Amino acid sequence: MTGLTFDRGDDGIAILTIDITGKTMNLATPELGLALAEAVARVTGDPSIKGAVVTSAKADFMAGGDIHALVNGFGTLGDAATVYRNIARPFSEMLRRLETCGKPFVAAINGSALGGGLELALACHHRIVADAEKLIIAMPEVTIGLIPGAGGTQRLPRMIGIRQAVRLMLDGNRLTPAEALKQGVVDAVVAPGELMQAARAWVASCTQATQPWDRNGYVVPGGAGFFDPAITAFFNAEATAITVKTHHNLPAPIALLDAVAHGTAVPIEAGLRIEARAFTKLLMEPTARNLMRTEFLSKSACDKLAARPAGIARRPPARIGVIGAGLMGAGLAQVSADAGLDVVLIDVSAELAAASLERIGRAYAKKVERGTLTRARADAALTRMTPTEEYAALAHCDLVVEAVFEDQAVKQAVLARAAAVLRPDAVLASNTSGLPITGLGAALPQPDRFIGLHFFSPVDRMALVEVVRGRRTSDETLAHALDFIKALRKTPIIVKDAPGFFTTRVITAYLFECIGMVGEGVAPTLVDNAARQAGFAIGPLALMDELTLDLTHHAESKRRDLAGAGWQPPHGFDVLDRFVTDLGRTGRRNGAGFYDYPDGKRRPWAGLSEIYAPAGTPQDVPTLKRRMLFIQSLEAARAFEEGVIGNPGEGDVGAVLGIGFPAYTGGVFSLIDTMGIARFAEEADQLADRFGERYRPTAWLKHRAARGEGFYAAGAA
Repeated sequence: MTGLTFDRGDDGIAILTIDITGKTMNLATPELGLALAEAVARVTGDPSIKGAVVTSAKADFMAGGDIHALVNGFGTLGDAATVYRNIARPFSEMLRRLETCGKPFVAAINGSALGGGLELALACHHRIVADAEKLIIAMPEVTIGLIPGAGGTQRLPRMIGIRQAVRLMLDGNRLTPAEALKQGVVDAVVAPGELMQAARAWVASCTQATQPWDRNGYVVPGGAGFFDPAITAFFNAEATAITVKTHHNLPAPIALLDAVAHGTAVPIEAGLRIEARAFTKLLMEPTARNLMRTEFLSKSACDKLAARPAGIARRPPARIGVIGAGLMGAGLAQVSADAGLDVVLIDVSAELAAASLERIGRAYAKKVERGTLTRARADAALTRMTPTEEYAALAHCDLVVEAVFEDQAVKQAVLARAAAVLRPDAVLASNTSGLPITGLGAALPQPDRFIGLHFFSPVDRMALVEVVRGRRTSDETLAHALDFIKALRKTPIIVKDAPGFFTTRVITAYLFECIGMVGEGVAPTLVDNAARQAGFAIGPLALMDELTLDLTHHAESKRRDLAGAGWQPPHGFDVLDRFVTDLGRTGRRNGAGFYDYPDGKRRPWAGLSEIYAPAGTPQDVPTLKRRMLFIQSLEAARAFEEGVIGNPGEGDVGAVLGIGFPAYTGGVFSLIDTMGIARFAEEADQLADRFGERYRPTAWLKHRAARGEGFYAAGAA
């Protein structure tokens, strides 16, 4: 039996051990489903077998389905009836046979049980989990555009109640063993060394091998059905909250709510069919494919450093230096210390560096107070940070990152001081968001040891790091920089040195396009509402007010100075320039930007119509949404054409994690492929005819469109 061993002990208890060959984690593969079905039949048909223990030979118990196989096989799934019959039902039907076979099955959960792994455990008649560090229990399917498809939406509510189960599944909450026990998801927690003994003992003592929902008189805890006013009100409230949060862009949350609502109102056999139909529908839609490909497969490849140069020994740093103790530098120092690295934190004076460390200490204190960090770990991290003004303290660092003001002259000055004291094999990096790395490193004694590491703010919450390789950056430097990012448990993408790199270039096109809409007579509230409906977390103009308009104005002015006569003002720059230079409206900080802030709260600016008259023909929200999405995908395609980003998977990860491109699209390249590149190019041409040549696809993109050569379909991933 593939991936499953069957051992019958002298006590009459069968031990079913899952160990999928060639996989680091056990997955709910079709082969495993067949093997489990055979094992259930064997247990049922042998009178000498009392019952069975289901456990794992791997460090984890079991995850869900094989996402690689799903994503790679999307084009060959067949129609909905085929998907329902071949994918949605078999594992679910096997688990139903397991729980109704008449003999006791216990899940001995030795490691993390996720998705289908937890669904297997729920189908067993009892669940015992090892009290192991890092073990988690979760159903995260909604986060990748699906719902539990092997009974999770039916068994979990019947076990712990609808309200609690819906919250766990919608949020994908990761429970520790103690939390899972408290919430009733598992039945017992034991020491790891006692797990199998406890499982055997339960089987030996079991006198009723049926699930509660298969017994006479069972009712769902807390109520179910559409005639219960309290439950109906709960479903209505959840549906409203989902709509407000997702703007109908993510189908999985509503599908999950619907499966629970309708499935728990009928017997479980019918409920399982309802779940399978909902699962099938989601699997046939592009949202799940996009989410799985970008947020699971592509992100996983980045996290595993798939693009790291081969043949270079790994060298994670033990001691790093951070120059600049402001918001970005302090955040970088903090996450590095959290990862166990020693940190030298440098600022222009020892007092400023020490003050930064004090702010980090206060941030730790708040986490300790909230219970998200222990005092011991906070103290240990603080002791790993050394504030100073002396560059000589960098002499023993493996890697140094400057995080000073975004000004080329300032950065070059501190980089030169650092290079003067570094070891010859140390890596020197700049945390710039767009200044050319090759230019910054031109005067350094070892430009091959210099690289760009663009972190995002706030550093402790933003997972992405844009790794910028200058023209003279060596493979060794790139490899060791990636080792540093992995040590921080962050996600790197690798880009070529070019103005704006990748993420800054793409989001700048978006922000200026939205600023330009104001000049076209579109109200800022309409722009921001359209952005939120398109899936952006915050409206672009409200975001600009928070960041301050003069910051963006300064950055673009610097790009103009660097480009010289070749600079072309982006669409909307004239509007931004007028707000900053003529009107003095630079954002929330001074009480006036695209909005007014008379009492600290955002209000529409009544005087805007005197500066930019409302458009005679108002633009509809669908057009505004399309413009926002298209302008970024077009800029990303140009960056790909120019070799700035070499892998669409990395580009999509960068867009979603770094600049908040709507996750349901899968990212800037997935959006093009989902639409179909020919249709995308055609609609972009239509936007260009209406709004300007910046929407015009390049000849290169049109050539790909004519061949039907999408970014992923062409094998570029």
